[in-house]
Amino acid sequence: MAYTRKDVSTLTPGERRRFVDALLGLKRRGEYDEFVRMHIEYYVADGERGLRTAHMAPSFLPWHRQFLLELERALQRLDPSVTVPYWDWTRDRGTTSVPWTPDLLGGNGRRSDRQVTTGPFAYAAGNWRLNENVSDVRFLTRDLGRARDPIALPTRSDVETALKDPVYDAAPWDSTVSKGFRNKLEGWGAGRGSVSWRNHNRVHRWVGGVMVGGASVNDPVFWLHHAYVDLLWSRWQARHRNHRYLPAAPLGQGDAQRGRVVARHQAMPPWSVTPDQLEDHGRFYRYG
Repeated sequence: MAYTRKDVSTLTPGERRRFVDALLGLKRRGEYDEFVRMHIEYYVADGERGLRTAHMAPSFLPWHRQFLLELERALQRLDPSVTVPYWDWTRDRGTTSVPWTPDLLGGNGRRSDRQVTTGPFAYAAGNWRLNENVSDVRFLTRDLGRARDPIALPTRSDVETALKDPVYDAAPWDSTVSKGFRNKLEGWGAGRGSVSWRNHNRVHRWVGGVMVGGASVNDPVFWLHHAYVDLLWSRWQARHRNHRYLPAAPLGQGDAQRGRVVARHQAMPPWSVTPDQLEDHGRFYRYG
């Protein structure tokens, strides 16, 4: 039976507590860091060699859909009532509103070193030590809105620009493509700096701290952010029912992206699941 992923702003105090407790439970067991390591491993950029599945590629959306499902299943092994909530960053845009509350994810990092000092994931609480892709800094960091070089969260208009494109993705199937829903949502744009970060990418930059880069899973807000990205994909699917994941078939000989991107019926490492198998999430969950 399908369960419901809720808007984080609608969670009851009890639901907030159970979600946080399940995350902390995974961390204590060492399982949470496995998700951090996986995301780092599959964060392959355009300029690198080999297959790209998680980012800068058509499979960005189904790969993260499966990634979320894996995390959700791990949480539910600890507490079957827990689901991953989504953060609608087009509406909840403040630095002290949800999800940045003391009983949920805690707040912004302090000015001196961006260390998060409030909430259950603060280093001082003793339950959230960063172990992956860190050097001497073991605490969670955030720079909400980027104090020194302010950046705004994406708007509903920004999201609409992506949603109205009926084509899922297009050649050259990477971060440079200007057509297609996937990259308009993933958010790789032309130019440098803040003007080039859109939608999904801009949110990572707005949160700042460890949310910038492959180790972004170190901040639990990663999951709430990607749950909303996944919801937006489901809205695109509902709006454009005659359009599906592209490329539909493996790319031809001579194509520079052959062997570098996943076609509709090809498996997405590290799993055996294909984009085709993940297009319909209704058998797993729905959005409330």
